[in-house]
Amino acid sequence: MTRTLITTTPTAVVPGAGLPGLSAGLLTALVFTCAAATANVGIAPEPIIRDALLPAPVHSGTARNIVDALTRRHYLNLVLDDAVSSRVLDRYLNELDPARSYFLASDIDEFEKYRSRLDNALHAGNLMPAFAIFNRYQERAINQFENTLKLLNDEGLDQFDFSVDESLELDREDAPWATTQAELDDLWRRRLKSEILNLMLTDKPNEEILELIVKRVNNRLSRRLQTNAEDVFQVFMNSFTKIYDPHTVYFSPRNSENFNIEMRLSLEGIGAVLVREDDYTKVVSLVPEGPADKADVLEPNDLIVGVGQGASGDITDVIGWRLDEVVDLIRGPKNTVVRLQVRSADTDGTQVVQITRNTVKLEDQSAKSEVIEIEQFGATHKIGVIDVPAFYVDLAAYARGEADFRSTTRDVRRLLTELEDEDVSGIIIDLRDNTGGGLDEARTMVGLFIEYGPTVQVRDQRQDEIMIYRDTDIMTAYDGPLAVLVNRGSASASEIFAGAIQDYGRGVVLGSQTFGKGSVQQLLALNHGQLKVTQAMFYRINGESVQHRGVIPDIVYPSRYNLELVGENTLEDSLPYAEIPSTIYRPHGKIGELIPELTTRHNKRVSVDPEYQYVADAVAYRHELSNREAISLNKETRLSEKEDNNQFWLSLENRKRVAQGLPEIDSLDELSSSSDSSDDTQTEVVTGEQDTAAAILANATPDSDGEEAVDTETTEVATVDESITEEETPPPDVYIRAAGNVLLDILSLSTRTAERVDNERRWGSAQ
Repeated sequence: MTRTLITTTPTAVVPGAGLPGLSAGLLTALVFTCAAATANVGIAPEPIIRDALLPAPVHSGTARNIVDALTRRHYLNLVLDDAVSSRVLDRYLNELDPARSYFLASDIDEFEKYRSRLDNALHAGNLMPAFAIFNRYQERAINQFENTLKLLNDEGLDQFDFSVDESLELDREDAPWATTQAELDDLWRRRLKSEILNLMLTDKPNEEILELIVKRVNNRLSRRLQTNAEDVFQVFMNSFTKIYDPHTVYFSPRNSENFNIEMRLSLEGIGAVLVREDDYTKVVSLVPEGPADKADVLEPNDLIVGVGQGASGDITDVIGWRLDEVVDLIRGPKNTVVRLQVRSADTDGTQVVQITRNTVKLEDQSAKSEVIEIEQFGATHKIGVIDVPAFYVDLAAYARGEADFRSTTRDVRRLLTELEDEDVSGIIIDLRDNTGGGLDEARTMVGLFIEYGPTVQVRDQRQDEIMIYRDTDIMTAYDGPLAVLVNRGSASASEIFAGAIQDYGRGVVLGSQTFGKGSVQQLLALNHGQLKVTQAMFYRINGESVQHRGVIPDIVYPSRYNLELVGENTLEDSLPYAEIPSTIYRPHGKIGELIPELTTRHNKRVSVDPEYQYVADAVAYRHELSNREAISLNKETRLSEKEDNNQFWLSLENRKRVAQGLPEIDSLDELSSSSDSSDDTQTEVVTGEQDTAAAILANATPDSDGEEAVDTETTEVATVDESITEEETPPPDVYIRAAGNVLLDILSLSTRTAERVDNERRWGSAQ
């Protein structure tokens, strides 16, 4: 089975397999041996130590299937040889230890024996070298955490001198490997010191700081000990697949199901958002109108300590389990019963509650609309806004012939009708942070706004052909003023839509340069999981590619993403830019002629818009902080930096308030502060446990609460598609309001142009 996709995967969860303590591949051996199913490919058998992780029997065949699929199906005709083997080794080591905080140089030297042998091992399905490397990594990591806990428990916080002038390097990707354990210990001492210092700057007492840090380290050690063979297999295979390109990814069976859930926006379960808190599974919230919500037997903050199947099945104790494994027990076919043993936040003891599973629709991830009001030239206008978070489609329901199958295009068509009934003056399609989805959904959504014609070109290099995807329906769902709002997080299918609207002159594209992902993936079923493999490149109807370049907006807004750190052009082994001939198409509008005047009006307007200027200055300041290479571990220096930081935000806030005619404030404490959300929140609805470091490292700033100091360990065995990283979102109304004003400009300029053309037709043009 194959499916055409053009989605990036901003996050990929780290899955588990089986029951805690009995994970697939977690074997104990007291003798030296090698895997019986492993072919002899010239690599000496690896010694297996007690509690070493070993590949499951299914992994060998799956590895060979992946090698075969990439050889036959990938866009690149890349030969798996010694040169590729060398790149796989480097990528694997970097995936495991990107901050170079676990392995010693002696470990790296020992792994050199694999540099030219991993190609042979992959061809034969021999995963022992990969697991040998991981087991060394796991051993180093566990020892490091245990030593950190011993250090904290024995000597507390008094051992740290915060008057010394030393610093912590933030980006260690190119740092040399430590040659001694003492070097690693010093690195970890600095990280620990930084985390303590961050908490000190929040005025927490030392006793609370010590308790919190010990708890954090214990949690990380616990997660580390729950790593299983499926985790190791996934990170190694993705170290291999990403040599071809960053978007060719292996999904384990669990990740495959999560991916499918995201595409169809539904699952069968109870509809509860869960988080792992210490050793417990905690209920964060319930999906409105989901089974758990309707049953009225669960509440936020309840702790799930046991799960039973059916009305009378035994209750399995799940304290200490990985979150993804608990999720597996709770999900199940609709109309089946699951029983949960729950400890309520406001009562002692536990009770068993019963919920009948059903289909849970993920409405919060579907397209949705709103109407905003914007005043211009003394008149109030209504503008429709459609937020499209992804290009989704329930292919299974479509294949079954269900008339009401879910898709982005269907939802947007319905929303357009509703907005026109509201008599809006224009519509904004908000594609910010929409990382893609189904190629055909992008094609059909373009068709809602044009009469007919080509929407995107797709080149399959292996078959040496270019396919032109078209909209063949001459009907449009909406032909009024249109704006498309994008940012650096808009990728793939979003870029097809924005590029087509721009090429046709159908609407104005606003925001910041998009991600630049111009590749097309197919989802291939394997004997164990799925492979998302790049098989083609897509091109705009004008022949240009978005690869690396992205879509350049007609009017540019300040980017909350640092373009030097985020984007296709920042990813290792991304495919090159290319162009093909333009296809034949007829523009459906003349927006291009209006862009100079629209830009002039926009710039004049936002130059005196306090909210817009606030966001622009805040974005520039965050970019400056993100470029720091190190942070000081001197308390006085950090206090001074904190004061400078507070003064910046206070000054920025007061400039905005003065421009708005509001009184200045003396302290940021006078503003109502929003509560922090948990970084560890996961959901039964979408994923299992997610514990990846790439996002944490990418987002770490000197002013965060200290997670970057120790959480570099949470690289775990992540299979992150590191394409896109989430940052703090600026007030959404600022850019939406600016886009609404541009739409009203289009309306007024188009009216003026129409009147001029009508006059010229009546009286002739002036000479």
